[in-house]
Amino acid sequence: MAGAVELEVDGRAVRLSNPDKLYFPERGFTKRDIAEYYLAVAPGILRGLRDRPTTLQRFPDGITGEWFYQKRAPKGLPEWLPTARIAFPSGRTADEICPNEQAAVLWAVNLGCLTFHPWPVRRADTEHPDELRIDLDPQPGTDFRDAVKVAHELREVLAEHGLRGWPKTSGGRGLHVYVPVEPRWTFTDGRHAVIALGRELERRMPGKVTTAWWKEERGERIFVDYNQMARDRTIASAYSLRARPEATASTPLRWEELDDVVPADFDLRTVPARFAELGDVHADLEKHAFGLDTLLELGERQARDDGVSDLPYPPDHPKMAGEPTRVQPSRARKH
Repeated sequence: MAGAVELEVDGRAVRLSNPDKLYFPERGFTKRDIAEYYLAVAPGILRGLRDRPTTLQRFPDGITGEWFYQKRAPKGLPEWLPTARIAFPSGRTADEICPNEQAAVLWAVNLGCLTFHPWPVRRADTEHPDELRIDLDPQPGTDFRDAVKVAHELREVLAEHGLRGWPKTSGGRGLHVYVPVEPRWTFTDGRHAVIALGRELERRMPGKVTTAWWKEERGERIFVDYNQMARDRTIASAYSLRARPEATASTPLRWEELDDVVPADFDLRTVPARFAELGDVHADLEKHAFGLDTLLELGERQARDDGVSDLPYPPDHPKMAGEPTRVQPSRARKH
């Protein structure tokens, strides 16, 4: 196994140690393959990471070894790699890296980073999200095709509220839809906007969609994971590789493609070829910024007309104002 190679990227030398280390045993992909992948899709992944505090999902020994999330900027950070200070739900803070250039992405790859998890904020204002991220998560008994049907309905709901979404595969079984927004609202507002969307989808697609936080209540439906908009919750970036044996990647799509693709179409080998042909099909996302007023008004109408209230937060969040009990329903019935 080669000791190390040095890659020259945009005038910066980046060291890649153990380039022949196997990361995806089933496919035979190495650390060098991962580096070459990210170089091939660099404009796309940087569009999703630039100026965003980013958590690194690191797999130092490949996808079959132990892994962890690196939230705080590690020691030995290059002086040219910027950071941003973010606040966790606990009130503690941390400085996270902001990968603004190809060399930063490769530097993270050298640490064993496979998947990049950027916050939905920019380093200039880490309190106000500029992306609404809607995670359509298939539950047992449902699949990607079911998520696609929900995504099409979601597109209609967004359009009715003057909004536009950009879909991408999760790299797993689900779909993500991003809506660029003006950074004028809080994380709480963004979360409430996604809850309102989820509840509207539940109304339009009864038995097909759920916002139920407790797994025992979801059934065979697509879960709109509204808590992905809670503070310190992140989603794999566009073009991020996923720790799956097939080496799939979270891949931006055009709406007209949804009915003809499956997640397995997009992996470490196929996505660079697609990128070379089509470029970043979400390149225009950053040219837009929408408001959340209409979705927040929708949520207010739902509360007034349907008597619904807020939904549970993730377990690591402090108790929030207006939040219902976090007791699992089956446990609550026993007491």
